[in-house]
Amino acid sequence: MIRTKQLPLDGVRIVDTSYVFAGPYAAGLLCDLGAEVIKIEGPSRLDLTRGGPASIYPDDELGTDSWNRTATFNLANRGKKSLVIDLSRKEGREVMVDLIKVADIVLENFTPRVMRGWGLDYPNLRKINPRIIMISNTGYGHGGPYSNYPAQATTQEATHGLAAVTGYRGGEPSKAGQSFVDFLASWACMMSALLGLRYRRRFGRGLWSDVGMYQLGCFGVSEYVLDSVANGAAAGRLGNRHRQYAPQGSYRCAGEDAWCVLSVRDDEEWQTLCDVLRQTELANDPRFATEAGRRANHDAIDEIIGKWTATLPKIEAMERLQAAGVPAGAVLDGRDLHFDPQLKHRGLLEWVEFPEERKMGSRRLIIGRPWHLSKTDLRVRGPAPTFGRHNRYVLREILGYEEARITTLERDEVIADEPKTVRDALELTTEEKVRLGRLAYWDRDYKRRLGME
Repeated sequence: MIRTKQLPLDGVRIVDTSYVFAGPYAAGLLCDLGAEVIKIEGPSRLDLTRGGPASIYPDDELGTDSWNRTATFNLANRGKKSLVIDLSRKEGREVMVDLIKVADIVLENFTPRVMRGWGLDYPNLRKINPRIIMISNTGYGHGGPYSNYPAQATTQEATHGLAAVTGYRGGEPSKAGQSFVDFLASWACMMSALLGLRYRRRFGRGLWSDVGMYQLGCFGVSEYVLDSVANGAAAGRLGNRHRQYAPQGSYRCAGEDAWCVLSVRDDEEWQTLCDVLRQTELANDPRFATEAGRRANHDAIDEIIGKWTATLPKIEAMERLQAAGVPAGAVLDGRDLHFDPQLKHRGLLEWVEFPEERKMGSRRLIIGRPWHLSKTDLRVRGPAPTFGRHNRYVLREILGYEEARITTLERDEVIADEPKTVRDALELTTEEKVRLGRLAYWDRDYKRRLGME
C-alpha cells in the first residue's frame, strides 16, 4: 500500500481560544492531522492546565517556568503555536480580528456572554470572514436557562444524570472518576471542524457549531432516559453489578490493589466460567441455573469467584477468562498502560522530542490517537509551545505587522511571553504525596523502565 506524507488538514489554520481540556485536546488532535493551530491565551489568563495544586510535572520538578511544564497542558496542546494577547483590551481584540480574517476555524469555550461582549460571537465573525467556521464548546450550550452557568465535570455528571446511576446500592451519587464528558466533547468538536470544512467546500460559506457538553453527557445515560419514557421507571445505583448480567463485578487478585473484572451475559458463558473455575458442578446448582437465580444469589457467586482470583495475578486471571470466552479485563493503572502489549502494538504512546532549553528531558511519551489511517502516517507533530513562544512569528509572518506595531504591542503589554499571574503549585515531594494519599505508589525506576535513560 502506498502511504503519503501529506496530512489530511494541511493548509487549515485554527485559532484555538479554548481552555482546560475538551477544546484544547480537540485542537491538538486536529494539529496531529496537519492543521496549523494557534493557541490563544492572555497575559493574566493562562490556560488552567498550566498550573495549580493538582498539576503533574515531569520528574516532579516545577523548574523556573512551571507554567510550561505541566503534563496535561503538554498533552492537549501538542504541536501548536502560542500567541498571548489580552482580549480584554481593544488592541488585543484588533489582533484577534486580523487573525480571524486569515483563519479557517475558531474554537472557543467561553460562557456565551463573553464572546458576545467582545463582539466576537458568530454573527460578528462571519461579517469579518464569511468563510469562518466557529465551534463553541460550552457546558450547557448557547440559549436556555442554564446557558451562562459555569461547568465542570462534577456539575456536569450530576445534571446530565450520570451521578444518579453511579455508586453503590443505597449509597450517595458518585462521580465517575475521570471526566469522560470532556473526551466526548473533544470528539464532537473534531467532528464539527471536519463537518464545517466539508460544508464550506460544498456551499462556499462557514457555519457555527454550538456544542453543549450537557447534551453529550445525556447520551451516556440514554438507556435510562428511554426506560423512563417507556415505563416511567427510574434506575438506581448498582455498584459494579448489572440489571441483567450475573455475575458481574470486580474481584481482588493476587498482589497489592490488584483487580480483575468479569461479566457473564448468558447461560453458556456461565457454564464456561464454571469450567475455568474448575467447579463444573456449579453449572448444575439450581440456585445458579438461570439469570434470575444468579442475580438473586450474586453474593454467593462473588465469594466463589473471589477465592479463585485471589490466587492469580490480575493479568493471568484476565487471560484465562478471555481465552475461554468469558468477557474479562484486568484493572490497569497509568503505569500498567505504558507496558500494555495491546497499546504497544497499536502505538498509542508516542515519543515526542523536546528541545534542550525546555529542561524536560530529551523526549517524553505523549498519548497519540485511538485511530490509524490506512494511507497516512500520523504522529504528534511536536511538543506544546512555551507561553507566548510564537508571538512575533504570528504577528509578523502571518499577519504582516511591521516591527513598530509589534514593539508597541509588547511595550503596552497587549502581548506577552511571560504570565503576569501563575497558579500556585503544591510543592510536595513525591514521598509526601504518597504518604498523604494523593498518589497510590511511586515507581522510582520509571525512567529506566520507560527507556528514558
